[in-house]
Amino acid sequence: MEITEYLDDMRKIVDRALDEYLQPKADIPKTLNEAMRYSVFAGGKRLRPILCIASGEVVGVEEEAILPVACAIEFIHTYSLIHDDLPAIDNDDYRRGKLSNHKVFGEDIAIVAGDGLLTYAFEVISSSYSDRKAKPEVALRLVQEISIAAGIAGMVAGQVVDIESMGEEPDKNILKYIHAHKTGAMITASVRAGAIVADATAQELAALTNYAKNLGLAFQIVDDLLDVTGDRERLGKTAGKDAEQRKMTYVSLYGVEKASQMARETMNQAQKALQIFGIKAEVLNRLADYVIDRQFQYASRYV
Repeated sequence: MEITEYLDDMRKIVDRALDEYLQPKADIPKTLNEAMRYSVFAGGKRLRPILCIASGEVVGVEEEAILPVACAIEFIHTYSLIHDDLPAIDNDDYRRGKLSNHKVFGEDIAIVAGDGLLTYAFEVISSSYSDRKAKPEVALRLVQEISIAAGIAGMVAGQVVDIESMGEEPDKNILKYIHAHKTGAMITASVRAGAIVADATAQELAALTNYAKNLGLAFQIVDDLLDVTGDRERLGKTAGKDAEQRKMTYVSLYGVEKASQMARETMNQAQKALQIFGIKAEVLNRLADYVIDRQFQYASRYV
């Protein structure tokens, strides 16, 4: 199967599960449910939940067992996008090719829709992995893993440093911190979560963690590149925002050519980490190729 077919098939599976979780309920305000569904189903490749599923599968667990935590991760990712787009942070009118949540529902509802998705993610995890069959310790471990990655020592920390560093002279250590926490932490947690559900060995988990950290960095470097080389139609969001807001990026620090080289080298490191799995890691290897090649098809014209 081609990787694009795999991604399309897995996206449909994830979307069906997300739809089930976000069915309207009598005790949830209609506007809140509509606002959450709007951003969750505004588009997106579902990279994080697919990485979660693929990671579990490489260790030997089927997608059905991993879908709850994969969906929870997508809820957290979507919450972060809603809040990132707010006027107080990135002030972006578009996301995934559609109007941002706050442009449709207002800033107040957008904020609580993000809050709702974040907290609902942990409800999904705790209720899905808390029975004896699922092993309650798995639920506890997943909650700990993902709350750290999404919280004050992870994604939120990266967001704060990203905000505070706007307008500052590029610094490689600060930049590394921002990317490792704001983007890399949740990509790493996505991969690790699938492996945790699959009861991976310490060696398997270490290899997948190494893969994920390098993949997350390469992904963010390419994202920095596309902000310079892309356009709104291609990106689904406003291009050029990093330069406009004087954000610290790999392009501002190293330039387009060097940043492109760094992304390739980092992706190579990600794939080397998978060697212990042999042919079983084919999907994860091809996902890495897809992430970087698909985005470089556009960026490379400007290198």
